[in-house]
Amino acid sequence: MPNFSGKRIMVIGGSRGIGAAIVKAYAAEGGDVLFTYAGSREAAEALAKSTGARAIHSDAAVRDSLVAAVRDAGPIDIFVYNAGLLVAGDPLTLDPDAIDRMIDVNIRGAYHASVEAARAMPDGGRILIIGSVNGDRMPFAGLAGYAMTKSALQGMARGLARDFGARGITVNVIQPGPTDTDMNPANGPLADQMHSVMAIREHGTSEDVASLTLYLSGPAARGITGAMHTIDGGFGA
Repeated sequence: MPNFSGKRIMVIGGSRGIGAAIVKAYAAEGGDVLFTYAGSREAAEALAKSTGARAIHSDAAVRDSLVAAVRDAGPIDIFVYNAGLLVAGDPLTLDPDAIDRMIDVNIRGAYHASVEAARAMPDGGRILIIGSVNGDRMPFAGLAGYAMTKSALQGMARGLARDFGARGITVNVIQPGPTDTDMNPANGPLADQMHSVMAIREHGTSEDVASLTLYLSGPAARGITGAMHTIDGGFGA
């Protein structure tokens, strides 16, 4: 893994699951890590204590709060947007406010925070968005809104890669498939259904995603930008 000593790294949505694994991975490689959290204060404080990272309370659905948190962090070398919501169910009966909040977190937050991070980012910086394989494939009913938000990230990353490319800043989307987290546990009620369409019939881990994140942040990935990086056990194959 690359060494990130002297690099400032900010992870939006870093207190649990994939976000926490990313925070731990960067901190273990010497990075100066900041991360935001919205509702998991105890988890955030415990993670900060164990890694030396700094926890910042900020709701990714509130644009002004999110942008201020990114701006106040100062120049960021590596920016990771991991915040995300999943709202599932019949689109005819789902609460429209819940869908709008998911859009605020999954799309609007990703865009505004990435743009703000780029303002003061040094040349050669990295912007990484944690999306989902569901941006490419949605084999189940009830997740139209979620899939829409993850597909939107693809267009955003391609566009920002063009916008920031002259500065050597790369912009990429990491697309996990079924990953063992609180949101999608490996022993959950839908696990067998998900495994049935996978080539490797098991959930991935948060550490798998963190390892890919670190690679795309390092010098070997300097020519990789505007791309989708799927890590899904063949879910979308």
